[in-house]
Amino acid sequence: MLDFQAILDAFTLLFSMPMAWVVVPLGIFIGLVFGAIPGLSVPIAMAIFLPMTLYMDFLESILFLTAIFTGGGFGGSIPAILMNVPGTSAAIATCFDGYPMAKKGQHNRALGLALSASTVGTAFGYLMLLVILEPLSHVVLKLGPAELFLVAVIGLLLIGLMTDGRFWRAIAAGALGVLLALIGMSSAGTERGTFGSLYLLDGVDTNAAMIGLFAASELFLLVKSDYLVKDQESRRVSTREIISGFFAIGGNSVTLLRGSVLGAGLGVIPGLGSSIANLVSYSVTKRFSKNPDSFGKGNPDGVVAAESANSSSEGGSMVGLLALGIPSSAATAIMLSAFSVHNITGGPRFISDQKDVVYAIIAGNLIQAIILAVIGVVFIRFVVYIVRVPLAYLLPPIVICTALGSYALTTSISGPVTLLVFSILGVLMKRYGYSVVAMVIGLLLGLMMEGNLVRTWQLGGGSLWPLIERPISIAMLALIIISVGAALYGSWKRRQDRSSLLPGEELAGRDA
Repeated sequence: MLDFQAILDAFTLLFSMPMAWVVVPLGIFIGLVFGAIPGLSVPIAMAIFLPMTLYMDFLESILFLTAIFTGGGFGGSIPAILMNVPGTSAAIATCFDGYPMAKKGQHNRALGLALSASTVGTAFGYLMLLVILEPLSHVVLKLGPAELFLVAVIGLLLIGLMTDGRFWRAIAAGALGVLLALIGMSSAGTERGTFGSLYLLDGVDTNAAMIGLFAASELFLLVKSDYLVKDQESRRVSTREIISGFFAIGGNSVTLLRGSVLGAGLGVIPGLGSSIANLVSYSVTKRFSKNPDSFGKGNPDGVVAAESANSSSEGGSMVGLLALGIPSSAATAIMLSAFSVHNITGGPRFISDQKDVVYAIIAGNLIQAIILAVIGVVFIRFVVYIVRVPLAYLLPPIVICTALGSYALTTSISGPVTLLVFSILGVLMKRYGYSVVAMVIGLLLGLMMEGNLVRTWQLGGGSLWPLIERPISIAMLALIIISVGAALYGSWKRRQDRSSLLPGEELAGRDA
């Protein structure tokens, strides 16, 4: 049950700290800038500005870091929509329909929809956190390594099921992503897949790999164009259209709610977070759409699904930090450092002893969502002028920033090399119909799957019996078996349908 007295105390605490409302807008702006520069990321921004929290009170420091988190959640969508280059891994799915909308001259509307979805998603995530923080903390504690491993497997299968008739190709791409994620030094100190190279000891940098997979092929195609938007009339910058797009979110209310729920729910699970949430939300929305063929061609629902999920996952990821003292993502891991700097440990005792502070963090982030909407409109107003810059001047800085960003992530030449290799791989995968999304999911989940599988093996005394010893894991295994069965049946059904067609009809269907 909610403690309304503690909520009132939280608002009193919030508004008795004027410095908090100086650092919050600053944090949102920092997040927007770092999110909008391809190759950089929200965790990098939080790590750079973490030392500033030494001079703040605990509540101010957490609000400052969550403001960077909030700003970055939307900032990554700006280059995703305007240039088809995800500013962060959480904006990958935003590219799929955001960029086609921009090419049609609907960039103002797309950015307005993305900002609105991010605002609502952030608010929804923290509202959910307010309601379920205490009861959900006990549920998360019951998830052992076996359950977390099966959650990752379900994530891969889900993406496979969402691909139209290419389940096995998606599974193969996901499996390849997992294998690539395991390159480097294992927890046991064994080298894997490094071919003797010192640069691969730390493994493949997922951020550089993802930018290469998604952005490179489009950058190659853009070389043939003069502007991002071909029609001169469509290159208009209109604050009115941005604001109109912001308030047009009501027409996508079902998608917005579904994306927010999925994002908040997936954010709770350690190791998933916004990078997975935006892809899963997009795939589920496409699956349940009455017009799935319109996705990837500029469907606004695709933008709303991706942005609402990646923003609402922020609130979900705070469950582990506040209720258990366990980070569930890179961003919350940095926040945990701020906890330790101020000699505070998250967990049930923290919630019970300092409930007003916990509620103040949640309430502060709800207010942050409103501030994001205001600052975001002003920020977009200037950034959107990118569509009016000739590509001859625009592409070189994009390539340089991307390369420098990948170098900054690894502080070695391995970052730009990873970017180049995965750029070529992305072009080949798209050419031959293999799911780039599934490979990214594999890259993101690979180490999590390995770690939890090893721990399951150790708990089982050298066996995998823990996978079938608990009700939660048994239910997950049943879901996996049903999913694979459904995919097999679907493949068989399509073969039967094709074999029943006459040769001429089959050729006509292929041409269509």
